[in-house]
Amino acid sequence: MVQTIFSDTIVALSTPPGAGALAVIRLSGPAAIAITATVFSKKSLLAAPGHSLHYGTLRDPETQQLLDEVVVALYRNPRSFTREDVVEISCHGSDYVVRQVLAVLLRQGARLAEAGEFTKRAFLHGAMDLAQAEAVADLIASDSALSHRVALNQLRGGFSQELRELRGRLIKFAALLELELDFGEEDVEFADRSGLALLLAEVWGVIAGLLRSFELGNVIKNGITAVIAGRPNAGKSTLLNALLREERAIVSAIPGTTRDFIEDEVSLEGIRFRFVDTAGLRDNPADEIEAIGVSRTRQRVRQAALLLYLFDLTEVTPAEVRSEIEELTEGLHLPVVAVGNKTDLASPETQASFVAAFEGPAQPVPLVLVAAGPKQGLDALQTALLAQVRGSDLENTASATIVTNVRHARALETAAAHLAAVQAGLDNNRGTELLAADLRHALAALGEITGEISSEDLLTSIFTEFCIGK
Repeated sequence: MVQTIFSDTIVALSTPPGAGALAVIRLSGPAAIAITATVFSKKSLLAAPGHSLHYGTLRDPETQQLLDEVVVALYRNPRSFTREDVVEISCHGSDYVVRQVLAVLLRQGARLAEAGEFTKRAFLHGAMDLAQAEAVADLIASDSALSHRVALNQLRGGFSQELRELRGRLIKFAALLELELDFGEEDVEFADRSGLALLLAEVWGVIAGLLRSFELGNVIKNGITAVIAGRPNAGKSTLLNALLREERAIVSAIPGTTRDFIEDEVSLEGIRFRFVDTAGLRDNPADEIEAIGVSRTRQRVRQAALLLYLFDLTEVTPAEVRSEIEELTEGLHLPVVAVGNKTDLASPETQASFVAAFEGPAQPVPLVLVAAGPKQGLDALQTALLAQVRGSDLENTASATIVTNVRHARALETAAAHLAAVQAGLDNNRGTELLAADLRHALAALGEITGEISSEDLLTSIFTEFCIGK
C-alpha cells in the first residue's frame, strides 16, 4: 500500500455546479470510506472491496433527515486516482441536494478540497509526474480533436518518457564529472569529453525540436486568431457569417456598418480558429467613431496570428490589393490569405487577371476566390487557412511529442542555454567544476518539467489553475 502523506480527508463537487440530472461528490483521504459510512445506509461499506458500486440512501446522522438516494463508488488505495482511499457519491444534481450532502460530509470530518488538490495528491503520491498532472487540466479544457489528442498523449506519459530518457543520459555524464571533482588532486578524467560533446549535440537537437513544436502546440491548445480586414463593404461580415454558419454579424450595403470587433470561434479539422470581423479600412472615415474603428482594426491586425485580407473583385485591381496588403502588414511577420469576394458578380476575365497576378513568383500570398453571400468557395478558403497554419506539421501529431505548455517551453529554453554553455566549456577547455555546474543547471531545468525537481511555490501556482473538484 501507498504510505499516506496526508492525514486529512478532502471533499468536493467534481461535476460542474448547477442543476443537472446527476452530480458527483468525491472524497479522498484516510477517512474517506469511514466518513461516507456514517451517512450511508449500507453499513457494510467499511468492509467492501475496492472498485465496487453500492446503492443506498444518505441521511444526516444528527437529524436522521433523508438526503437522497445515491450510488457510491469505492476505490481503495493504491488503486485510485489519488492513490488514497477514494469515494465518489453520485447523487441527484439539485443544487440544494449537493449543498446538503457536502455540509453533512464536512460535519463528519472532511474538509473542502482546494483547487486541483485531488490531482496534486495523485502527483505527490507518485501516480503521475508534473507534466502528466498538467495534462489533466489540458484534457479537461480540450475543445478540439487535436488538443484532445495532444493532451491525452502527454497524460499517458509520452512527453515525460522522452524527457526522462534525455535526462538519464545526461545524469550519467554528470555523475562522472562529479566523480572527477572528488579526485581533483589526482588530475584524472572519468568523463569522455568527445562522447559528452556528441551527447550534447544529440540532446540539444531534441530540445530544439521540442521548442520548435511549441509554436504548433500553442495553436493546437489555444487556437489561432484570424482577423478579417479590408475596405468597407467588401463583405467581411458576410464572410464571417458564412464561416460560422450563422448570422453573427449585421450585413448591410451601407459602407462602414461594422464599427467595432465582432468575433467568434469555429473548429476546422481539429484546429480552433477565432475569426474577427473588423471595421473597414479607408483613408477618410465618415465620422469619429468609424475612425476609432479603423485605428482598432490596424491594432488588431498587429496582434493577429493570421490575416484574411478580403476585397471586392469588382471594385479594385490586383496592384491595389497587393499594395494594400503590403501597407497593412509592413514590419509584421504575419501569414496572409488574400480573399477575392463576389465571384458571382465578377466577370471570368476579372477573376483570371487576379489569379495571374497572384501566381507570380514574387508574390507569396495565396489567393482564394469566393462568393461569401451564396457561400461559394468556402472549402477552398478553409484549405488555404489550414495550410497557412499547419503546413505538414500536424500530420504526425498522433505519435509526435508536441509542447503546448508555456512553463515547459521556458524550462526547455533554460536547459538549452545551459547545454550550450557546457559545449562552450568543452570548446574552450574549461575546468571540470564549470562543466559540472552548467550540466547541473540543465538537469534541474529538465527536472522541473516533470516535477523531479520542484518547489512548493511552483506546485501551488500550477494546481490552483485547476477546478476545485479535480
